[in-house]
Amino acid sequence: MKRLTILQIHNRYREGGGEDTVVRKERALLESAGHEVVEFGAENPPGAVAAARTLVVSPWNLASARRVREVVTDRRPDIAHVHNTWWRLTPSILGPLADAHIPVAMTLHNYRLLCANAMLFREGRPCEECVGTHPWRAVPYRCYRGSALASVVAASAIEVSRRLGVWSDVAVFLTLTEFAKQRFVAGGFSADRLVVKPNFVDDPGSRTNPASESNTILFVGRLSEEKGVRTLLDAWRDAAPDDLELLIVGDGPLARELRATVPRGVRFAGKVPPTQVAELMRRARAMVFPSVWYEGQPMVLLEALAAGLPLVVSEIGGIPETVGDGGAAVSAPPGDRSAWAAALNRLSDAGWVDAASLHARAVYEARYSVEPALDGLMRAYEMAIERGHI
Repeated sequence: MKRLTILQIHNRYREGGGEDTVVRKERALLESAGHEVVEFGAENPPGAVAAARTLVVSPWNLASARRVREVVTDRRPDIAHVHNTWWRLTPSILGPLADAHIPVAMTLHNYRLLCANAMLFREGRPCEECVGTHPWRAVPYRCYRGSALASVVAASAIEVSRRLGVWSDVAVFLTLTEFAKQRFVAGGFSADRLVVKPNFVDDPGSRTNPASESNTILFVGRLSEEKGVRTLLDAWRDAAPDDLELLIVGDGPLARELRATVPRGVRFAGKVPPTQVAELMRRARAMVFPSVWYEGQPMVLLEALAAGLPLVVSEIGGIPETVGDGGAAVSAPPGDRSAWAAALNRLSDAGWVDAASLHARAVYEARYSVEPALDGLMRAYEMAIERGHI
């Protein structure tokens, strides 16, 4: 493909996370391949008052649309790649792109276009009540930040976009997994405009020692309800692996409660810098991922695969699909204490651990390394450009 000028559109999060990381990494990847990336973004303001003021215009922000029109007139991109529009940019930015006949690709990092809280998760379990119907059930359930008023605003953003038909201005939607693609099909999106394009991570290099030589099992993530940490600790008590240690890396609202009754063989490390997490992964025996919700495609899973880490994961959403055909991971139903205890016992088998480590690295190289990531982006852009403005 010829050298492209790509308008990259992203509403950054107040607390940086996986989506922000993906956007930065894709920009660097495209630039390293010789393409020009024009950044266009916004950041939701800190503080309750300022946030409330901008949240009011979250269904449709004309100021954002004017800014996009100016950039398009000035730079004339070949394609626009939209990531997040919530909540300051809003889908209003699609109008100027359509008017200028700029083809649009959009990555669906979460379920924001279907669900007020973007997670398809409510009261400790997956929820699809609004999928394929309407978003207003979010209001009595207070799905967005526990607030009925904020849920009205979030649901309105979904409904306004649907009624105005703004998503017809997107030529290609990129989902991270086939599982996510099927959720959007169920929500009324056309399957022929949905393309699976996974995230990617940089190569950390090969392990220095076999995984079986370590006795450290890692959990890396937020200590919150949807991450399934309670089930993990209960299962660890039941499995009671004398020769292994569970190292909990991360912080969150459940931290104090979980630290109050720490099982034998469990250690809490708190928040750890990313470079140190990468080193822990390269030295660990395995990683556990007990999430109980439909994760998008967590970067930590891809980083674990890149580090050759065997995995114990929840059988939910796109997680089994992400980790491959089973050679790199053992899985258990989310929230199932006894099944998780049995899965944890598998980590005492040195032969399985070393074989899974090699398989994990192979999955990374085939699916989540730089080369397939760039190829996936270019194929999506080609499709969007061929289709043009739909």
